[in-house]
Amino acid sequence: MYRVFEALDELVAIAEEARGIPATRNCIVPRPDVLDLLDDVREALPTEIDDAQDVLDHRDKIVDDARGEADQTVRAADEQAANTLGDARAEADRILADAKAHADRMVAEATAHADRTVDTAAAEAARLVADAKAEYETVTGRARAEAERTVEAGQASYDRSVSDGQAEQRRLVEETEVVRAAHAESARIIDTAHADADRMRADCDHYVDTKLAEFEETLSGALRTVGRGRQQLRNGSEVPDYASEFRR
Repeated sequence: MYRVFEALDELVAIAEEARGIPATRNCIVPRPDVLDLLDDVREALPTEIDDAQDVLDHRDKIVDDARGEADQTVRAADEQAANTLGDARAEADRILADAKAHADRMVAEATAHADRTVDTAAAEAARLVADAKAEYETVTGRARAEAERTVEAGQASYDRSVSDGQAEQRRLVEETEVVRAAHAESARIIDTAHADADRMRADCDHYVDTKLAEFEETLSGALRTVGRGRQQLRNGSEVPDYASEFRR
């Protein structure tokens, strides 16, 4: 390749040193020397240039062949892509069907579990309400009996006090100076009897109110427990064992 550039330099030197033809831009060069240099250039050119020229001469055929091969490759790729897409769609449909069946089973199992949990909670709540109602009836009955007993005792005490006061009043009726004192004592005894009766009635009311407050707290705890269970059921969380909570 170096000889090519050297021969070209010599050709340029010959052209520059050649004698010019008057009245023209032409010159006289030594033909043998120029031909020898051109032969040297031709021989020094690499064979790849000839091959490149052959490629240029046959480029249309090469391009057509390449285009045909590319079209064939594209068609084969399209067919393979279509087959792959079909297989992928079939596999996706199968996976989707399996997932839907699995989801349906999970939903059915969750629904059955939720129904069982709700039934258990409802039964436990009904039992708790029945127990609370029975307790309420028992406490109310005891409170009512205690109130009646207290009222009866107060009434009896009041009656005794009134009877004693009346007897004392009759004993002192003939004594003019002590009549006013008898009236005062009688009034005091009567007021004391009324105060005792009112106190006993207040104690009875307080006892009944205390028992009812305890019953209200028990019912409130049961309602809160049922409310938490319903909230957890709506949120999809695991429902706790209500029976153990109610027993506690």
